[in-house]
Amino acid sequence: MRKKRHSLPRDIRCGDEALARLDGQVLKMKGQLTIDQAPDFIAGFFRCFRPEHHQSLHIDLGLLENVDSAGVMALHYVQQKMREKNIRVEMSGATATVLDKIRLFSPDEGIAVAQPLKAGWLERTGDAIHRFFSNYLFGFLLLAANVFYWGITDLFRTKVRRKGEVVNQAVLIGVNAVLIIVFLSFVIGYVIALHSAGQLRIFGANIFVVDLVVFSIMSQMGPLITAILVAGRSGSAIAAEIGTMKVTAELDALKTMGLNPNRFVVVPKLYACMLTLPFLIVFANVAGITGGALAANVYLDITPHIFINRMQDIMMMKDLYTALVKSQVYAGLIVLTGSFYGFRVERGAEGVGRMTTAAVVVSITLVILADAILGVLFY
Repeated sequence: MRKKRHSLPRDIRCGDEALARLDGQVLKMKGQLTIDQAPDFIAGFFRCFRPEHHQSLHIDLGLLENVDSAGVMALHYVQQKMREKNIRVEMSGATATVLDKIRLFSPDEGIAVAQPLKAGWLERTGDAIHRFFSNYLFGFLLLAANVFYWGITDLFRTKVRRKGEVVNQAVLIGVNAVLIIVFLSFVIGYVIALHSAGQLRIFGANIFVVDLVVFSIMSQMGPLITAILVAGRSGSAIAAEIGTMKVTAELDALKTMGLNPNRFVVVPKLYACMLTLPFLIVFANVAGITGGALAANVYLDITPHIFINRMQDIMMMKDLYTALVKSQVYAGLIVLTGSFYGFRVERGAEGVGRMTTAAVVVSITLVILADAILGVLFY
């Protein structure tokens, strides 16, 4: 049987450009629908579509690349005329960009575009993994490569550095943190010896409290506690400073003047942190061992002379070298993490606070993971 004329697919064109294809009661949009194409689209649609043969019309916007206010009004006009003839109109498949423009330029709630189906858990998981690698991991590695490149090249070119900035950052990151690090390390060393004293006294192994305190403080607790405190104190400050500079357009001003923000802002902080963190770890180790010695003297009757003699027998240069390596790794992680989240700040003061919190959490997490990896490598 010969098909009726209205059932054959028809193209709606503007000159040589195809605007849509009408196949029965399905209208498939394609290309662009702007002020240049809107009149031809309306005229072509009513020339091809026969309302008396259909009870519904489905407009597929999946291939529509661009639409402006005139195009949205054309779609609205078509839907309004179909409604007057009791024909149900449904639109679906619009991309996020097209959907936003339809919502923006729609004169009322007449244009109803079906929302895309909710993504399944597998799609959401894949999208989250893709965002992590593309937005976070790749961005972090790119920042690290950029910062370390300028850090190495500027190491031997003192004229390109900001005069006195490294010293200023060393004071802010290192010197101002000495008191809190020494105090907390002393308390931690005291607590370690205190809780060990009861068990060691039972077995008559009081002298081994020296081994426990010295080894735990030198190899693990001293560097780790120092890095965590610096991450919480200075990592947050770095993220907040860079984030504020981005919000106030200071970073854009640096780029306008031909200055690289990584080289101008981040590299001095990296120098300062890598320079001061080894000394902070040494202070933490001394304070922690002193606290352990005090607890051993009070609860186990181990005099400072005995404690020092035993400590000399068990201390190894390997512990000092390990602490030095850890300090450089921790310093790099703290500065890079704070800078990375500082550069990602958006939406003003709220974004600064949110990214500062994220910088502290992530930097502490990375420090602990790095400590675990280095512990496996060195011990």
